[in-house]
Amino acid sequence: MQNTWSGVFPAISTQFNSDESLNIDATCNMVEQLIDDGIHGIIALGTVGENYALSATEKLQLLKALKQAINGRVPLLTGVAEITTAAAITYVQEAEAIGVDGLMVLPGLVYHSDQQEAITHFSRVAKATQLPVMIYNNPVSYGVDLGLDSMEQLAEIENIVAIKESTTDTRRISELYSRFGNRFNIFCGVDDIALESLLLGCNGWISGLTNVFPRESVALYNYAQSKQIEAARELYRWFMPLLRLDTIPKLVQCIKLAEQIMGRGSETVRAPRLPLEGAEREQVETLMREALATRPKIQSLKVA
Repeated sequence: MQNTWSGVFPAISTQFNSDESLNIDATCNMVEQLIDDGIHGIIALGTVGENYALSATEKLQLLKALKQAINGRVPLLTGVAEITTAAAITYVQEAEAIGVDGLMVLPGLVYHSDQQEAITHFSRVAKATQLPVMIYNNPVSYGVDLGLDSMEQLAEIENIVAIKESTTDTRRISELYSRFGNRFNIFCGVDDIALESLLLGCNGWISGLTNVFPRESVALYNYAQSKQIEAARELYRWFMPLLRLDTIPKLVQCIKLAEQIMGRGSETVRAPRLPLEGAEREQVETLMREALATRPKIQSLKVA
């Protein structure tokens, strides 16, 4: 199965009303802005999208609306984050019927799988659909690391075409290319190692902070692709304090507060998550003030 995914794919937030009810229109409007800002694809219902907090019905309602709003302009992938393999299979088949362009599949949640259990989960889910599949490898969050030998087994399944690599160990990127060549499209899944990962050969970047600064994110990707190293380094240094927010437990609240400050969304999250308060809130607000005060003029820079 040929896969052409590349570029900057924001892992979008899911927008809620003040009473925590799902706000589909606001989510679609946010995606419209991101497309206007030049992003290359959309990941809905990932970690930042609070997948676990939506009912099955809400997830499908949102996917239908996003599919219609995007209208084929960029690929639409959905996160697959279910507790059981059977539930994941049901969900991917329903998502395929809606017409999404691909799947970003997580291990079964709650229970921490071992290697073979994770391989079995990914294999069964991938074989239950014709859609292209991205494996989300995040041992920090999900307790299992799909190493090279595991990926060797998954490489036998034709529609597993990509990896979201979130080990935080950039050496893994080179190891994957050395073992598999171009068998997989490899995406960086950790914001604060984005430039390093792109320079090591990642095809793209799945990002939370792109929701807040999409033009800067696309510029960073373009600089890396065109080997404009000095421009990339300068932009990355400006971006880094904010990119760090993607790596902490309250990343969803941090990103949604930053979106609200930029007028791109609401900070409302679903309980048990709560909006940031006190020192945590002040940290994000301070970082945003500093970032806006020193924000580079992307339009004046040469982007390939």
